[in-house]
Amino acid sequence: MRLAQTILATVAFLYALQWGRGFLVPLLLGILLAYTLNPLVAWLERVRVRRALGTTLVTCAILVGGAMTAEQVHVEFSNIIEELPDAGRKLSRLVASTTSGKDSTLKRIQDVATQIEQATAGKPATPPRKSVAVVTQEGGHIKVIDWVWAGSRGLLSFLSQATMVVFLVFFLLLSGDTFKRKLVKLAGPSLTRKKVTLQILDEINSSIQGYMFMLLVTNVLLALLMWLALHFIGLENAGAWAIVAGLLHLMPYFGPLLIVCALSVASYLQSESLQMVALVALAAVAIATLVGTVIATWMTGRIARMNAAAVFVSLLFWGWLWGVWGLLLGVPVVVIVKVVAEKVEGMEVVAELLGE
Repeated sequence: MRLAQTILATVAFLYALQWGRGFLVPLLLGILLAYTLNPLVAWLERVRVRRALGTTLVTCAILVGGAMTAEQVHVEFSNIIEELPDAGRKLSRLVASTTSGKDSTLKRIQDVATQIEQATAGKPATPPRKSVAVVTQEGGHIKVIDWVWAGSRGLLSFLSQATMVVFLVFFLLLSGDTFKRKLVKLAGPSLTRKKVTLQILDEINSSIQGYMFMLLVTNVLLALLMWLALHFIGLENAGAWAIVAGLLHLMPYFGPLLIVCALSVASYLQSESLQMVALVALAAVAIATLVGTVIATWMTGRIARMNAAAVFVSLLFWGWLWGVWGLLLGVPVVVIVKVVAEKVEGMEVVAELLGE
């Protein structure tokens, strides 16, 4: 009975995490950003700038800096978007040349599925026809309007969540250590519990700030090195691709793979030269290995003191649960769980599994 209750509670908890993703993801992202920016607001407070004014200045500086960065590279991103039709035609020619003279694997699978469907429906199976390089909007093909509609909905959802995060960060910075004092008060009248709660909050604070500082340093360094390398090789819109690489690198393990794939495709569509593809891929792998494997791994080990296997498994779990946002937020969540497990009695097994 106890085992069944545990399994049901676990399933219900996972379902609640999945169902509440739209609320929990902006909440966690806002808390992490507030942890990251709080030292700057605290420094302004120490130089006699009121917290309300300091919070406003920091928030405005972040928004203005992001807008200025977007203004600097919007031309390159516009060029990439304008080149998408030509890139689609090049990819179509590449696929056609690769599969010329024979049916593609996908086409053969579709023919087999059609024959099985006709057989189960009691209809005589028709022989498979030769593949025809004609794409229509019928027969299950994805329409362009569906892509536009999905992209518009995704953009509106992203803008609404970004607005929520900005306001949440502002109010969390404005509140200062109010919630910290409330949590210590809620820990109970026992001095020991108050002390343990304060230690947990301080360690979470230092761990999250250290991890976010590591992300800032490594991703800015990777974007800068990537821009220099791509500009030297001659890839068009190198600044935009460097920013994309820096953003993708926020996802541990999976980000560098996406960077190499995206840059390889972009270089081939530009030059149709395998030599340039090899140069871009080699540069991307070298920079991602240097920054991600050497620098980021060293800094993460010093900050979080977690083993690599636990980090990878946690990324798989949170990625399965929340998708891309899970890959971005998985490591900070596990860092918080590890800090709490080290201080709370009965969670020693979790702390041991996550530790070095």
